[in-house]
Amino acid sequence: MGTVMSARKTASWFLWPFMAVWDLLALVLNITGRVLAAILGVGLMVVGIVLTMTVAGAPVGIPFAILGFLLIIRSLF
Repeated sequence: MGTVMSARKTASWFLWPFMAVWDLLALVLNITGRVLAAILGVGLMVVGIVLTMTVAGAPVGIPFAILGFLLIIRSLF
């Protein structure tokens, strides 16, 4: 997010309110995406762990748990 802000050109004074609304909308969508990724990651980890407990579902459960863990890591950083 820092590289986008530093590369932006300054706009005219009358465009500032539109840029502020646009930046606020981008921030809200960014936070929503991170929260949704974290919730989806927790769900996939739970499903993966439950499937791994059944020996027959282990080949599917382990990748689900790994994918869920990676989604959580992605949403945090």
